[in-house]
Amino acid sequence: MDFDDAVAGVRALCARLPEVTERLSHHTPTFFIRDRKVLVHVWNDHHGDHGVCLWCGAPEGVQAEVIEADPERFFRPPYVGHRGWIGMRLDVGEVDWDEVFEVLVDAYRLAAPTTLVKRLDAEEGPS
Repeated sequence: MDFDDAVAGVRALCARLPEVTERLSHHTPTFFIRDRKVLVHVWNDHHGDHGVCLWCGAPEGVQAEVIEADPERFFRPPYVGHRGWIGMRLDVGEVDWDEVFEVLVDAYRLAAPTTLVKRLDAEEGPS
């Protein structure tokens, strides 16, 4: 998948989440909750290591689980991997945007304040 298409896809999904904004951070498109807390970075071959991908938080234990299940698509990203974040390649195979949205919702639930999680539940239904 081309980087611009990946950013457009992630942007469309993030638009479905309450109070998510976008701006460049660390020279890459980054989506924030209430313009403060990082939700997801979209990278284009960051330091030549993982192609077009996103990095975001994940619930405890998920990082190891997804890397073991599909090491070609998932990886432990530098700088934030020690906090349980996952890297997800978007340039390997066909992108399942429903799966990407599930990953983003999990990350959102970890980072967003309770009031926004309740709003998400009201808009999307409980997970």
